[in-house]
Amino acid sequence: MKYYYLIAGLPNIEIEDNKLTFSISSFKEEIQPQLSPDDEQLINLFYTKFDNQNLLKFLKDKETHFDERGNLTKDEVSDGLKLLIEGDCPKNRNFPSFFHDFMEEYVETQLADDEDVKKENRLAELYYQWAMNCKNKFIARWFEFNLNLNNLLSAYASRKHQLNVEVLGDNEIAESLKTSSQRDFGLAGTVDDLDVFQRLADEPDMFEREKKIDLLRWQWLEEQAVFEYFGIERIFVYLVQLEIIERWVSLNPEQGEKIFRELINALKENVVSQKSSIENKK
Repeated sequence: MKYYYLIAGLPNIEIEDNKLTFSISSFKEEIQPQLSPDDEQLINLFYTKFDNQNLLKFLKDKETHFDERGNLTKDEVSDGLKLLIEGDCPKNRNFPSFFHDFMEEYVETQLADDEDVKKENRLAELYYQWAMNCKNKFIARWFEFNLNLNNLLSAYASRKHQLNVEVLGDNEIAESLKTSSQRDFGLAGTVDDLDVFQRLADEPDMFEREKKIDLLRWQWLEEQAVFEYFGIERIFVYLVQLEIIERWVSLNPEQGEKIFRELINALKENVVSQKSSIENKK
């Protein structure tokens, strides 16, 4: 389906913008009534990441406040989980099918007792697999690009700090990152501009690093969607770019430094945890 008037009426946005006319929340409210049911589901793929965050918070605290950018309300998540635990399937079209797989593991395995980061990673892994199997090839490629980007940065950072390499998914790049001991993880010729990812991982300033990562995402969208004019792909691109600008408009260098320190502290705690685990096994 083509959305000539909708797309023609969208305000122009640039990555350098320092103010926005609307948020990703108001954007969703604005465009949803104008989309076909199938295209609405494709846009909902983007907002499902907020459902993931809400689910994880809900499992820890039933009274938690939900991020309203998600597709599901707290009542819908609560009712859906009850049905899943009872062996039934939620009828809500917006309820992600991978929630069933996650909850099955959560209830029947040790996942409930695992650290928060492991639960978060497992849910993210299922989310990527689900999104990469969507019927829209462009949007599926976008999710795979992000999976590969995150995995590459994680692998280079882990190797730099002598940690176990933990990546998500099982595509060709993920498998190479898990198994290869080569400096380039055996990905030369498979991943274009591989050195770009290593330089990003080595960037010491977290604020600059995040900006460069978002710039890389922005450029990928522009290059891959160059011939996408009036379809749902162009609306999806606009949505992702809107989120990038929204995130940076809400931050400043001081906040970026705070985020960097929090990540460093978490990394140190991870190192201590791994050393303790190794010593306990001796």
